[in-house]
Amino acid sequence: MRIRIVGAGAMGRGIAQWAATAGHTVELCDVRAEAVKDALEFVTGMLERAVLKGRLSAGERAAAVGRLVPLDDPWAPGPGVELVIEAVREDLATKAEVFGRLERALPASAVFATNTSSLSVTGIAATLQDPSRLAGLHFFNPVPLMKIVEVVPGAATRPEIPPVLTALVESCGHRAVTVADTPGFLVNHAGRGLVTEALALLEESVSDPAGIDRIAREVLGLRMGPFELMDLTGLDVTAAVIDSIWQGFRHEDRLRPSFLTPNRVTAGLHGRKTGQGWFAYGPGAPAPAPEPPVTGDADRPVHVVGDVSDPDTARLRAELAGAGARVTAGPVPAGETVVLVPVWGTTVAAAVAARGLPPGRTFGVDPLPAAGRRRVLAVTPAADPAAARDARAVLARAADGEEPWAVSVVRDTAGSVAQRLLASVVSVAASIAERSLATPADIDLAVTAGLGYPAGPLAWGERVGAGRMLELHRALHASTGDPRHRPTRWVTERAQLGLALTEPGTSPADCA
Repeated sequence: MRIRIVGAGAMGRGIAQWAATAGHTVELCDVRAEAVKDALEFVTGMLERAVLKGRLSAGERAAAVGRLVPLDDPWAPGPGVELVIEAVREDLATKAEVFGRLERALPASAVFATNTSSLSVTGIAATLQDPSRLAGLHFFNPVPLMKIVEVVPGAATRPEIPPVLTALVESCGHRAVTVADTPGFLVNHAGRGLVTEALALLEESVSDPAGIDRIAREVLGLRMGPFELMDLTGLDVTAAVIDSIWQGFRHEDRLRPSFLTPNRVTAGLHGRKTGQGWFAYGPGAPAPAPEPPVTGDADRPVHVVGDVSDPDTARLRAELAGAGARVTAGPVPAGETVVLVPVWGTTVAAAVAARGLPPGRTFGVDPLPAAGRRRVLAVTPAADPAAARDARAVLARAADGEEPWAVSVVRDTAGSVAQRLLASVVSVAASIAERSLATPADIDLAVTAGLGYPAGPLAWGERVGAGRMLELHRALHASTGDPRHRPTRWVTERAQLGLALTEPGTSPADCA
């Protein structure tokens, strides 16, 4: 296939490398001739590095370089061009001008694709004489390594075009997902679940950015915590995406932005690129503050509250007993025991009030199975600090031969930190599925490939169980009254019907 790529910046050069390596002839052009020259040098260098690392042979590199065709004029006639991929700046007027001139220069048979990440594909297509020839083809940076591409048909896109683009992407070694032309498409939309909930936790002073990141990594198993991720992406970029998706979905509560970001963006606290974001960067940046050492009495007796039949209670009792902790039995805590309450979508304060527990020495424990060696201890405003230190020491205990547990101390909140992050990730993905913006399989594929989560959000929720996730969403909603936590129809129906969260289920069209 002969492909013309318009725009020789970071995305354009990455797409050019990807397509040429896969065997396609690539016309690379830009309104700035020097940008084309720089892009060709960059791609050639990257291909040479691939040879040195054994990923390409010298012959394959030479062939790929030979398929790169620099163009001085982006609007030059191209009777053999079958596909145009536009990768210019994110501005509707600019993209409209580019496609308008291409429409006059290229044959009507050439398919147009925009790499926009935030603009409406339908809106761009509407500026053409023939809007049916254009679709979205959204790559992620760096293109050769991020092996996922969103295929986005606009409202007028001819139905035969998305399958053609999907086949092209997959023949070149990447995976393609089809998603409706909606704000954020799929990956950016699904990614709002993590960062918006992390910002909400910070708003409520549940923990600090470093503390939330530790829990995200070591309990949920994420490669990066949400605040590290925002610093890497750039808070200015993240905040703009959050705002545009929230506005695009007509102020959907699940996607609600935080009041914390505008001032930080204005102050230039954008993250790594400015040297200061949620964390400091650069040669003179102070090292991250270590967690406070465990100083409490690990031998203090503990009482785990809950019914004998409750698996969370039974597991915590067994784990602590196996680590040599003094776990007391009986219906009520005796003496000066530390009281631990496994909480699922609820608060420690509610348990204290409902069960008549001693407020000074009652603490919450997140029962969500941890990906690493970290437990989370929730403290209320009534907590006795000495008792909290002892509870932390008890939770840090490990069985013989095992590493001690790290224990995060957070402010009491419904569901604690990890549950709320997971509930939001699953909830946003479920809302995408129930709107039929993408299939469940494509949602999970795109998120794992595009965001690096340990599992797709629907598969992740299925690990917990649809019924358990519904219980969590209902408890969070009831405990907080915040509509951001309301259960989705997708999770509710599947829990009630015994279906997996990853199943599309039967549609009316299947029964017609």
